[in-house]
This record gives sequence, structure tokens and C-alpha cells, in this order.
Amino acid sequence: MDRIVNVGIIGCGGIANGKHMPSLAKLPNVRMVAFCDIILEKAEKAAAQYGVEGAKVYTDYKELIADKDIEVVHVCTPNRSHSFITVDSLEAGKHVMCEKPMAKTYAEAKLMLEAAQRTGKKLTIGYQSRHRANSQYLKRAAEAGEFGEIYFAKANARRRRAVPTWGVFLNEYEQGGGPLIDIGTHALDLTLWVMNNYKPKMVVGTVYKKLGDQTETANAWGDWDPKEYTVEDSAFGFIVMENGATIELESSWALNTLDVEEATTSICGTLAGADMKDGLRINGVKYGKQYTETPDLSAGGVAFFDGVTADPSAIEAKRWIDAVVNDTEVYTKPEEAIVVTQILEAIYESAKTGKPVMLG
Repeated sequence: MDRIVNVGIIGCGGIANGKHMPSLAKLPNVRMVAFCDIILEKAEKAAAQYGVEGAKVYTDYKELIADKDIEVVHVCTPNRSHSFITVDSLEAGKHVMCEKPMAKTYAEAKLMLEAAQRTGKKLTIGYQSRHRANSQYLKRAAEAGEFGEIYFAKANARRRRAVPTWGVFLNEYEQGGGPLIDIGTHALDLTLWVMNNYKPKMVVGTVYKKLGDQTETANAWGDWDPKEYTVEDSAFGFIVMENGATIELESSWALNTLDVEEATTSICGTLAGADMKDGLRINGVKYGKQYTETPDLSAGGVAFFDGVTADPSAIEAKRWIDAVVNDTEVYTKPEEAIVVTQILEAIYESAKTGKPVMLG
């Protein structure tokens, strides 16, 4: 029996309820013992649904991280507060799972990484798309050299009309941006991870707010309020890596397109290529003929424990808690996640200045 891990949840909003707490609840060796939210009722509701008997509730995260019995903290707050809450939690002796993106800015993310290195505590970022079956297969194929040198890739995060209208998603101050930092971050993380390339050289970006002032929008979650829409509705990046590889990043919440694809990657290598349409398609040339392979991702797989083999968020939580219990390396390293934040910030900066941003 794995030893028990006491977890505190900071931020009891949408992502905590939709991902973190349900995933942790599936782990038999996890006890959610404390919940914090600036809205007390949210913390109380989370504690009633997911907490152990006598779970504590707070409106000040500093009171939660002062509890010596808590070993792990999940930071599920708006992007603006990821950095300082994570740094404070690490300094308080907690291991930290922070929801994506790592931070609003590269400087804030760097403070998080430095705190983890200084304290020796574990830090990981919530990029659950890595744990999907198609992502895992693609990563293994890339590691085995099946694609050869991967020199071109696309990070795909395109929605036609799916602007999140709840919480602080439309608030630039709280979030740092719109679809680029919200869903573009998943696609970029997935792409860099599959390529195993974390050395960007140059970034050119364009950011658009062309549809945010419209009404009668046919949005998936109802019309947004144009007065509250302070972020972009689409953003695009052109990234050149130090080794010459190119990545195109496309992100949108609202875009007049039928080419909808979210949290996916497409890669092109010297030996083969792949995309994530129809689950996963691998293409190449064999015996003088072009081929397309579609692996059956429904069969087999790694059975971590009953009922979660197809749930990326639950697999992510299991791998994270296992790393804490066994004192092993985290699956999503902060040294990787910080590069995602660095590139996203460069796209915003390039769009603002109209100039390329040099990183290498």
C-alpha cells in the first residue's frame, strides 16, 4: 500500500472541479485535507465533495501552506497568481502541481523554477495532453527514431466559436491573454515535448481581436459580453529553433474556419511524419510506396489502475503522486514548461512591437 499523501487545493474554481479534484479522488493514497478560495463558499463546497472528514477551508492560501501536515499543493488559480503562490508553497516545504500555463511571463516562471531548485521540492505543470494515448504513442515513436530529424511541426489549437464566457478567461489582467495562453499552451507543450527540442532562437507573432466586439456570435457557451472581452480571439506564432527546426502555432477561440483542432500536433521528419487526425496518422514512404498508418489506440495500454486508462487527467495525477511518493523525476518538468511560457510571451511581444523576438 502506497503511503498516504495529504494534498491542499488552492483555487476551487472550474479547473479544480473539472480536472484536479476528480482525478485526485481516484487515487486511494491521496487525502484532500484543505481547500482555499477567495470565495469561501467555493472552498466549503469543494471540501464537502472531495475532502476528508474535518477538511479545513481557507480564504488565504498562506494559512493553508502553513499547515505542516500538507505535503502537496495544487495551484488552480488564475494565471496571474501562479508564480507567487507556487513560490510561497515551495518555500513552505510543499511539492507543487501548478495548472498550466506555468505563469503569465517568463520572469515569473523563472522565479518558480529557481524556487524549486533552491528548496529541492518537486514542481510540475498541468499539461495533461501529454498523457493521452495518441500523445504517448507519438512520443515513443519519436524517441525510437521513426521520424528521423523532426524539422517542421504545427501546434494546433483552433476553435471556431468556443469562447469560454465564465470565470476570468476574458480578463487580460488575470490571465495574461486569451486562446494563445489558454489552449495554445497545450499544443505548444505537446509539440516541443514530441520533438524533444527546447531551444528556441526566434519568434514572430501576430495577435488579433477581430471578433470579440461582435454580438449574436453562435458561441458554444452563449454570447460573450464585448465589454468584458479584453483578450485576443486568435493568435499565431512562427518559431525558429536553434537547430533550424520550424514550428507554426495557431490558436483561436473564435475564428471563421472549419479546420478545428485543439491540443494537437503535426510533425514532419526526414523519415516519416504524423498528425493527430482520426486519433493518430503516421505517414511515410516504404518499399518505394507512400503509406499512411493509423494505430489502434483503443487496444491495450498501460493499466495504472481500474477505470482510468483512458483519462489523461487521472493518469497525470497518478504519475505526479507516484513521483512524490517514490521521490522520482516528475513527468512534466518545469525546465520544459518554462520554455512554453517563454515562447508564448515572445509571440505577444512580437505582435505588440511588429518585430521578431530573438531568444537564442
